[in-house]
Amino acid sequence: MDNINNRNNDFQKLADLLFPDVVNTPDYYEEKYPYRKLPSKAEVTRMAPSPTGFMHLGNLYSALADERIAHKKGGVFYLRIEDTDEKRKVDGAVETIINVMRYFNIEFDEGAGFGDGTEGNTYGPYFQRQRVEIYHTYVKDLVAKGLAYPCFCTEEELEKTRQKQDADKILTGYYGEYATCRNLSFDEIQENIKAGKEYVIRLRSQGSPDGEIIFKDSIKGEVKLPENIHDIVLLKKDGVPTYHFAHAIDDHLMRTTMVIRGGEWLASVPIHYELFHILGFKMPAYGHTALLMKFDEETGGKRKLSKRKDPELSLDYYRKDGYHPYCMKVYLLTLLNSNFEEWHEKFPDKDINEFPFSVGKMSQSGALFDKDKLHNICKNELSALSEHEMYDFLYGWASEHEPEKCKTWFADKEKMLGILRLYMGIGMKRRRKDFIYARQVFELISYFFDFEGEEGQQEKDPFRFGNDIVKDVLDEYLASYNHNDDNSEWFNKLKNIADKFGFASDMKAYKKEPEKYKGNVSDIAEIIRIAITGRANTPDLWAIVHVMGEEQMAGRIKEII
Repeated sequence: MDNINNRNNDFQKLADLLFPDVVNTPDYYEEKYPYRKLPSKAEVTRMAPSPTGFMHLGNLYSALADERIAHKKGGVFYLRIEDTDEKRKVDGAVETIINVMRYFNIEFDEGAGFGDGTEGNTYGPYFQRQRVEIYHTYVKDLVAKGLAYPCFCTEEELEKTRQKQDADKILTGYYGEYATCRNLSFDEIQENIKAGKEYVIRLRSQGSPDGEIIFKDSIKGEVKLPENIHDIVLLKKDGVPTYHFAHAIDDHLMRTTMVIRGGEWLASVPIHYELFHILGFKMPAYGHTALLMKFDEETGGKRKLSKRKDPELSLDYYRKDGYHPYCMKVYLLTLLNSNFEEWHEKFPDKDINEFPFSVGKMSQSGALFDKDKLHNICKNELSALSEHEMYDFLYGWASEHEPEKCKTWFADKEKMLGILRLYMGIGMKRRRKDFIYARQVFELISYFFDFEGEEGQQEKDPFRFGNDIVKDVLDEYLASYNHNDDNSEWFNKLKNIADKFGFASDMKAYKKEPEKYKGNVSDIAEIIRIAITGRANTPDLWAIVHVMGEEQMAGRIKEII
């Protein structure tokens, strides 16, 4: 009994030696951050990225799941910044995270960037580097209980150990007999500190090499994993915690109830499982999402989306090209919940937030990212917008990404609305489905606008007839043109032009004896179409001319003549 008491006294002396300035106890923070008062079955979820400035599709995929889970039952979705690795920090990254998520209509209820201490934002600070005193309190408590200790091993010593383990073909890491600082006496530790040796604080793992944990993953179901046996680092040499330690304390004190994260974190569960238990915390539910995969044309198989190979992994890719955020959410929900697509087809007019999102319906295996399917969803969803909704979306994108061109595109609101009605098929029995994303829309409709200099040098489709025929047709078209003609009268004049220059005005006659004619009335229309738009294929030409206006149309033709 005396030996146990002496050892416990040494642990407390060591805790006071290592953390003389820590005066609070864990009970202080338990009281400061009480359990949230929320509706029954409400969940508290979080997005907890590193401030690297790079936001990818996986972030949005998980964030959408987190947001739906939290808001389904009146819970809380918050933003925490895991900035323990100072080397990876990028200035402005937090604003980027918030703005990117806001673009895709993912809103946080509280967290980083919202003002710590404000009403409804009382579980901060939400930056881990601002929470160091909290982590030190819990580390001191672990040291006092004999569950953590200082390690003075140098990088060179650790590398030498790793090489020996590799040579012996055994598990690498700091554990068991290789945890050389685990059993240092208080006096030895004190001497090392007096000598100015740097140290980290490590967990004194309670895991057994033969032990196993049974972990219930909210997505994957029951998973068996080996116990953690490594004496992992809790605090680095600068006193800043590692991700593993900080996230356990933060999730507990911010009262997180569910963590949705990438499948690559499943291997860390044994470490997190042990940390929650030795800290005396209830572990939140964890759900590990399927990896986002894509079809690899080179191998004919699937592979993980790559930051290096796949530009579409970055969320900037979708913002710069102007994918509508609603379309992105619809597509990702089809990946997240297997029954969403059927629900959305059955209730196309319902708010997608009414969909009964379920963690249990999330994919367990790799989710295949299919850009063609995304584009089909974009076509369907954008075709359901009104011309005013489309106008507002395009204007918002253009004002941010193409501010100079935006002035020309939106100089005449009625003209732009007319273009959108034409391309969306407003008023037709079946809506057109031409639009995918903003940049593609402006490429489609670019011929309606005249830009000076290089901006105006659009590549034009070639005429299929000689210059003499083209000039004769265009001269005759201008001479007979009346802007007040309806579509039928306008087309009859094209037939007259066809007859005058040896083209067939009657398609039946042309099909019967094509050798008698230079071409047919559709060839006349094509000459005029290319002269006006630069393209051989467009929507209805009469409608284009009336959206464009007589002056611009005539100017284009005269330029060709």
